[in-house]
Amino acid sequence: VQLQASGGGLVQTGGSLRLSCTASRRTNSNNGMGWFRQAPGKEREFVAAISWNGDNTLYTASVKGRFTISRDRAKNTVYLQMDRLIPDDTAVYYCAVSRSSSSTSEAGRYAYWGQGTQVTVSS
Repeated sequence: VQLQASGGGLVQTGGSLRLSCTASRRTNSNNGMGWFRQAPGKEREFVAAISWNGDNTLYTASVKGRFTISRDRAKNTVYLQMDRLIPDDTAVYYCAVSRSSSSTSEAGRYAYWGQGTQVTVSS
């Protein structure tokens, strides 16, 4: 399974970006999906996750209320709408497909990872 992430870029504080991640085949249709990020010099961290049918979502505290994860199973695609961006959101963002159907924040539960897309928020 290959995951292709897109939508990153440079934006000013307070701006918005929408990340997309499409899987190469329908392996992920019954699996949870998630977004992680890694800033320079920092560990990779969980951002958001969504269950296989979209009914359950999880967010890390720092993005709750600003980011929204969603998915289109027919398109094998997961989205991350990021609003009110701040410089601390600057990182490479990775999408991933979970081994289970639920939403999870544990990186070890994800089987497939995308190549990452850079998000830079200027102050």
